[in-house]
Amino acid sequence: MTFRTGMTCRGRRGGWAVRAASAVALAGGMLLTSACSGSENIATDQADARRSNGAAPAPAVPDGGQGAPSEGAEGDSDAVRAAPPADYLSTFALDVDTASYGYARRTLKEGRLPRPDEVRPEEFVNSFRQDYDRPDGNGFSVTVDGARPQATEGEIHGDGGDEDWSLVRVGLATAAPARSSERPPAALTFVIDISGSMAEPGRLDLVRKSLGTLTDQLRDDDAVAVVAFSGEARTRLPMTRLGGNRDRIHDIVDELEPTDSTNLEAGVTTGYEVAVEGRRKGATNRVVLLSDALANTGQTQADAILDRIDDARREHGITLFGIGVGSDYGDALMERLADKGDGHTTYVSDEEEARKVFVDQLPAHVELRARDAKAQVAFDPQTVKQFRLIGYENRAVADDDFRDDRVDGGEVGPGHTVTALYAVRLRKGASGHVATATVRWLDPATRAPHERSGSVETGAIDGALWDAASKRLQVTAVAAYFADELRGGSVPGSPGLHELRDRARGLAESTEDRAVRELADAIGQAQRLKG
Repeated sequence: MTFRTGMTCRGRRGGWAVRAASAVALAGGMLLTSACSGSENIATDQADARRSNGAAPAPAVPDGGQGAPSEGAEGDSDAVRAAPPADYLSTFALDVDTASYGYARRTLKEGRLPRPDEVRPEEFVNSFRQDYDRPDGNGFSVTVDGARPQATEGEIHGDGGDEDWSLVRVGLATAAPARSSERPPAALTFVIDISGSMAEPGRLDLVRKSLGTLTDQLRDDDAVAVVAFSGEARTRLPMTRLGGNRDRIHDIVDELEPTDSTNLEAGVTTGYEVAVEGRRKGATNRVVLLSDALANTGQTQADAILDRIDDARREHGITLFGIGVGSDYGDALMERLADKGDGHTTYVSDEEEARKVFVDQLPAHVELRARDAKAQVAFDPQTVKQFRLIGYENRAVADDDFRDDRVDGGEVGPGHTVTALYAVRLRKGASGHVATATVRWLDPATRAPHERSGSVETGAIDGALWDAASKRLQVTAVAAYFADELRGGSVPGSPGLHELRDRARGLAESTEDRAVRELADAIGQAQRLKG
């Protein structure tokens, strides 16, 4: 079921939500928000938790911290549904990162299991194509659907059996990218790691080749700057239009050679200085960091590095796109930089993946469709007994902050989909409304807030996952279950790696999707390594 009106809330990370035993008063049909807890607990002490975090209790209909709904916000009857208990809200910042999945695939190919803390299920899920309708213009469409896993009792991971459990998929999509001739010009500052660790095959050599290809793909009215860093950072090219300068740019990129230590702080700081100095009005201004993120000189913590560039990010709206390379990769640092730098990350390990990023994606996706985007899902306590958001631990937002536009969300470009998958345990005999999902974002040009919502009923999540559900929902489930297995396995309904591999192989054939075939291969490699 697809709905194009409504509102959203930001969610808890990895915890099980359980309804409080006490009754909760319904507040005049207004949607109330309150803080999400991050572990399996009952909806008590929520107000104390919020106060300890320095947040005030939410007003009845908060908006940007002002207590009023946004003018012109889109909504439907579900947007004003009576408030659920605090523990029935889930709020998170949108995330289009895919680096965790890309790095896990490389690790598995090399005969190693990824560390559990390197596995982020949302980045596995968001690595795959979805079947959501797309909106017109900026903002999002909202699709909510689901199915029952139907695993046998002996195969279930987690508690309680599967007879009352379903998967609920919340899908958000932006409009497809405009044709190259129609998008705004781009002003891209490439910050390139040339430290000694980048000498490994598949690092700086891959970066040089990829940037050379991108240089030929960009338009004449686009502009690029190049900053290279090792022990210190140096501007190799100030912001320069492509028209008439492609040979010069190729020469600069081709001359890059690995040298010294990795002063990531110097590279990012200098990169933002160059981006601000060369900032073009009316263009999409972005810093693109290409690195293995193995910082060992200067500041090596993401927050300290980001403090140095805070004014450039906030005042000028210059976002960060992190592209990770290398078999030994500083995943946590790159992800933190991108999340707090109003951007996103991806990971490339070979020429095919690099071409996908630099040729197929980056030129079309340099512009933004939404700033500070957050989602909030309100579950109905009359039908839902428990729920769990699979992943998004690092993107959790207090429920109170959903409509506080001072609180950072995610930046999303054209042609993206964002998927959140929930394991939901319904009450026995439950029927009717299950959940309402709302997404809130700021217009990238005007910063005006907008919201859109979608809802789902019990009948729409009652079908058999592996029989009646859409193929893309099945791929989503396989990717999420796979990530969960790599982290230790606790999500109800997971059939285990052997069946997941077989499911992925069948889906690869029916969808004719090479990415799904690669997923099946990765699951097989993990199964062999786990023994």
